[in-house]
Amino acid sequence: MEIWQEINELREKIEYHNKLYYEDDAPEISDFEFDALLKRLEELERKYPLFASPRSPTVRVGGRSRADFSKVTHRFPMQSLTDVFSDEELVSFLKRLETEAGIIEYVTERKIDGLSVALEYEDGLLNRASTRGDGIVGEDVTLNIRSISSIPAELSVKLPYLEVRGEVYMRDEVFARLNERQEVLGEKVFANPRNAAAGSLRQLDPSITAQRELDIFIFNVQGAEGITFRTHTESLEWLARQGFPVSPGYRICTGIYEVLKAVREIGEERGNIDHGIDGAVIKVNSLSLRDELGTTSKVPRWAVAYKYPPEQKETVVEEILVQVGRTGKLTPLAKLAPVRIAGSTVARATLHNEDFVAEKDIRAGDTVVIQKAGDIIPEVVRVIEEKRKEGAGPFLMPSFCPECGAPVIRENNEAASRCTGSQCPAQKFRHLVHFVSKDAMNIDGLGPSILETLLDNGLITGVADIYTLAQKRDELIKLPGFKEKSAENLLKSVEDSKSNSLERLITALGIRNIGVRAAEELARAFDSVDEIMTASMEQLLALPDFGEVSALAVKSFFEQEQTSELIEALRAAGVNMTSRIKESRKSDVLTGKTFVLTGTLSGMTRDEASSVIKSHGGKVSGSVSKKTDFVLAGEDAGSKLDKANALGVKVIGPEEFMEMIRGQQG
Repeated sequence: MEIWQEINELREKIEYHNKLYYEDDAPEISDFEFDALLKRLEELERKYPLFASPRSPTVRVGGRSRADFSKVTHRFPMQSLTDVFSDEELVSFLKRLETEAGIIEYVTERKIDGLSVALEYEDGLLNRASTRGDGIVGEDVTLNIRSISSIPAELSVKLPYLEVRGEVYMRDEVFARLNERQEVLGEKVFANPRNAAAGSLRQLDPSITAQRELDIFIFNVQGAEGITFRTHTESLEWLARQGFPVSPGYRICTGIYEVLKAVREIGEERGNIDHGIDGAVIKVNSLSLRDELGTTSKVPRWAVAYKYPPEQKETVVEEILVQVGRTGKLTPLAKLAPVRIAGSTVARATLHNEDFVAEKDIRAGDTVVIQKAGDIIPEVVRVIEEKRKEGAGPFLMPSFCPECGAPVIRENNEAASRCTGSQCPAQKFRHLVHFVSKDAMNIDGLGPSILETLLDNGLITGVADIYTLAQKRDELIKLPGFKEKSAENLLKSVEDSKSNSLERLITALGIRNIGVRAAEELARAFDSVDEIMTASMEQLLALPDFGEVSALAVKSFFEQEQTSELIEALRAAGVNMTSRIKESRKSDVLTGKTFVLTGTLSGMTRDEASSVIKSHGGKVSGSVSKKTDFVLAGEDAGSKLDKANALGVKVIGPEEFMEMIRGQQG
């Protein structure tokens, strides 16, 4: 019974991590840890065949295809590979082959750490691209694949049909730039280049994929009509002549000794190449011998993947520093005694957050074991406690921001601590991007790239400087990408934003936990910024949907000196500071009523419907609950309509809604 319990737990763990890796592109454990789980399950299922199951993750490949993309049934199954983790296991695998076939010619290749795809060409033209999925059914990613410049759209040899398999990957330099940008914009930071590549290829908007600078290596001909090959290397040479970037650094090896030598050489190279690899692949070179050896339901019998364990080294944590990211997140950082690992010298390692530091009990002066996660990112594996110096105290996150001195907060549902300073230098870019965004001041023409240009050239240093750009018109026109007309359009958009409603300004200030709806409540309850700044906790708590967290966030934000300085700078620039919600109120007919909008509304957009509701005293919510009074539903209404029906919430259409308004007006 204990064996059955372990098998069940392993299957559940593997399914869980499989989904995170293949479908969500958000792994929680390393490839090496995942492979160890899978290997243990395979061992138990071999030893106890009574507990084998056709639904076990050991007999399936990868993850399920996502619902966002149309499904592709592969003409040729995209199989996985048998993994081995030591020279002994590799030798054992190769000896079994040579017992059947004698001395064999092999090809060794780098195992690129990316997302596996199939490319199909008809009459020399790229017709379709798909992900591996579960090996039988994948996702159609043709539009996104076309954005990868290294993939030929047309071949010089017009075969009736050709299918090749490759690995889409992201270079380390591109990965570092992408994560830096994601951090700046307050968006998802990727765990490693493999998941960044997978997440980028599976974007619903191909233009986003195009921005991610993906690459590909082709490593196999899956099938072809009109041409035959004798060996794998012959097919790779032909693919290269057709313009495909083929698997680099492959070697032809005869016999087991040469294979072991090549595997060691690939292992030594992995720290010096510009992309991630997670092992070496050893394949039989002869294609006719491959056919004789055959395949199982999951893996070919003629190939194996050798997985390298992460290289680990000892070093000393000289100091624990705290960095403030551009979203205000405080991240502990270990300053290390420099040590060479996986091809480069490491002197720092991220410690993620204070929970991570506490869990591993990392202290300044500790001797630690480090490795590179995915051979890229240095991480602390464990502390060698017996080498700890006497008197070393535990790490404590600072209470005040090391960059600007504002209070640091950590909310109950977050692992991260954050700076609350509105003008914190470390958060400058993120504040600028948010300030000009559509829901905030809505300054057209001031996207992230333009803001970067203005910052880099010293035309702005913070949000208040946006309103001084008119005085720098001549300098603006000289910047890359600017002409007289574009500069005039930008300056007009900046000028127009000065008259925005108060709720837009409150949203733009970026107060933590205060979104668009909470900003509207503040502008509805108070006549000006000045009244909000002097509001008591009791007044704030009395607002609809305001709890202690929201009230405290507003109170502490406006009590900071840097907030007062920013407000005065914006006031001096002519930015509106007063509420106009009461002036724009047409009636009170919907006062106290909460609406949820769903589907495509005839005769009006959702934004227009929201404005009408608010102008008659009503509220708009994003989700249906028992507190919802009406669901305004148009065509193609989705799950919100279903939930409304289940809860007994009244559902109305656009005509009934307008009758409700007109009846009161008439």
